[in-house]
Amino acid sequence: MKNYLLLFILTVAIPCVASGQESPQYITVANEGGATLGYSPESGIKIITKDNFKFKDLNRNGRLDPYEDWRLPVETRAVDLAKRMSIEQIAGLMLYSGHQAIPAMAFGFGGGTYNGKPLQESGANPWDLTDAQKKFLKDDDLRHVLITTVQSPEIAAKWNNMMQAYIEGLGLGIPGNTSSDPRHAATGNAEFNAGAGGAISLWPRELGLAASFDPEVVKTFGKIASAEYRALGIGTALSPQIDLGSEPRWYRISMTFGEGTKLVTDIARAYVDGFQTSEGKYEIKDGWGYHSVNAMVKHWPSGGPEEGGRDGHWAYGKFAVYPGNNFDEHLKSFTEGAFKLDGKTKEAAAVMPYYTISYDQAKDGTNYGNGYSKYIITDLLRKQYNYDGVVCTDWGITSDEGATPDIFAGKPWGAEKLSVAERHYLVIEAGVDQFGGNNDKGPVIEAYRLGVKEHGKSYMRKRFEQSAVRLLKNIFRLGLFENPYLDPQETAGIVGNPDFMKAGYEAQLKSIVMLKNKANTLPAGDKKTVFIPKVYRPASKNWWGMWAEPTLDYPVNIETVEKYYHVTNNPSQADFAMVFVSSPQSDNGGYSLLDRKSGGNGYVPISLQYNPYIATEAREHSIAAGDPVVDPAIADRTYKNKSTRTANAGDLDVLLKTREMMMDKPVVAIVDVSNPMIFNEFETSMDAIVVHFGSTTQAIMDIVSGKSEPSGLLPFQMPANMGTVERQCEDVPYDMECHHDSEGNEYDFGYGLNWKGVINDARTAKYKPVR
Repeated sequence: MKNYLLLFILTVAIPCVASGQESPQYITVANEGGATLGYSPESGIKIITKDNFKFKDLNRNGRLDPYEDWRLPVETRAVDLAKRMSIEQIAGLMLYSGHQAIPAMAFGFGGGTYNGKPLQESGANPWDLTDAQKKFLKDDDLRHVLITTVQSPEIAAKWNNMMQAYIEGLGLGIPGNTSSDPRHAATGNAEFNAGAGGAISLWPRELGLAASFDPEVVKTFGKIASAEYRALGIGTALSPQIDLGSEPRWYRISMTFGEGTKLVTDIARAYVDGFQTSEGKYEIKDGWGYHSVNAMVKHWPSGGPEEGGRDGHWAYGKFAVYPGNNFDEHLKSFTEGAFKLDGKTKEAAAVMPYYTISYDQAKDGTNYGNGYSKYIITDLLRKQYNYDGVVCTDWGITSDEGATPDIFAGKPWGAEKLSVAERHYLVIEAGVDQFGGNNDKGPVIEAYRLGVKEHGKSYMRKRFEQSAVRLLKNIFRLGLFENPYLDPQETAGIVGNPDFMKAGYEAQLKSIVMLKNKANTLPAGDKKTVFIPKVYRPASKNWWGMWAEPTLDYPVNIETVEKYYHVTNNPSQADFAMVFVSSPQSDNGGYSLLDRKSGGNGYVPISLQYNPYIATEAREHSIAAGDPVVDPAIADRTYKNKSTRTANAGDLDVLLKTREMMMDKPVVAIVDVSNPMIFNEFETSMDAIVVHFGSTTQAIMDIVSGKSEPSGLLPFQMPANMGTVERQCEDVPYDMECHHDSEGNEYDFGYGLNWKGVINDARTAKYKPVR
């Protein structure tokens, strides 16, 4: 990896060949007391010597231009390069690609071809560029690529080298800036072995990091994750998601750090500091360097308060509402956290607004989606809070929406009737720099022309250069202009190394919360016999609308459990039972096409309980409504007195039947929690309850057996019933009646047990609100 090349003082160019004979070759040139350069011999790049230092002649004009001079400040280099770029090149720089799998799938999401054929039929290597990637990199001048799955760390490094070599010889030699959504979440089947590595270090989900109530754990995660990201060729993290999780039904609350404003704010600061800060020999300037990853914090000004919990990825969830007049509270994780860092990088490098319309919050009287709103972006973010970093739209906001509100398609909320080019122009006028999920520069150039008609060429040229400078600074700071190449063997030694795996495992242990422990059921000790029931999972539809087959299986890694206990399928032979379930999962997102076709408005409740639910206490009338294209007739989105079911209602049957089968022997419920949930359906039947937010079976077994002591705390309230969920305000945290269990404990924010009882320590004193 380029970082380690700084350790050597070289006076000659050394060719480096990545492992695998067909990987692209690159050459490194080191400067004593300066930057190490890396370039592809096939790109046409030459080395310029000036003042006894070496520089890359990226535009191949035979002279050292300011943007090629690594000695100059980043701002100076970015301004110089932006002035050299054509409008077409800047338009390409303003694009952020759709999701790219490495290698591409044969079809569907993440699909792609190689010379017109699927990978398996093409003879291509898994690290080769797809046909679409070659097109958008060359023809559309795109330089920001979002990657998803990678076959292995080594292949990710080889793909990075292939991509960088391909574009290095094009135009002005601007390198690629690859990004990723979070990719470190642990799975139940994963296993930690001290001294062993893995594909990547495994950590709890964001809620689990929050459950540690320890920003230092999050900062450590950021440092490790950024080192792994850079080893994979990733320079930008599309994270953290620092929306305040004040609406319990919102399914993306599982990706937040909970509902505690102070806790979320401190975690946001720690996360960004961890990702962006390079230290020691890895630092280039002002905390930025070879271990730095740009953090794109999301979602400004918060996507948390979605009406009824419906999500903005769909037309039925386009509105965020503020019945508690608590808009400013949702800004604090940004303005007091991500924008006020302890480290030298000072503030998050980029911001992503959410899809939603922050209903009636813009003081200019408009109700646009946040990415279209000049008030939300320019007046509030840029002027009031002095933010001059990159602002990138969420993915697909300029595309057309689906034919019905439940179709996953474009999200042009508030701008539905505009053309695609007009939407791009409105986004640019709002103060945004970049278009997420757009591989085509055509609409950006059309938007430029619309601006020229309204403001003139000088104005639009200046506006485009303004965005170009912001975008280029985030590439310069990482050292990518000097050396964007990776050594796949070093990548393999960094990603998922034993020390990183150990740190992730320790964080998993800290994230697990024990809610109930009747008569000291836990720790269960060892050398016992346990009964674990299988769980039925009905067919379900994923994020992209693809259906999964129903299953009947153990919801846990039985081989791991067997290292702690003897497992039996006969309850009468067991000393105790463990029931592994998930929190209730809505079988809809708050909208039913069947209800619409039956004469209703289409809107239905989202339930946090297993049993069927009728929304008798819902609002008489929704706060917001309206879609001028696909559903103009619906002026009220209320779902009062309508019913709904959860997709995994069978989990409740498993819990209660296990209690019946075990008679008076202990039953331990282990719940994988993604949302606040109703416990009154089964809590009294359980002897112990342990919840986690994405942990391995091994970590859970270490808690259950007593090898480790639970220390996690709830990052949000657990409601007493659905009535309190309906009565709470979407924008207000801590406003529900909480569940009280049979042991007299209240499942409130910051609650958790250890072996001695309710945890009251420095963390709870700092973060639990005084009420």
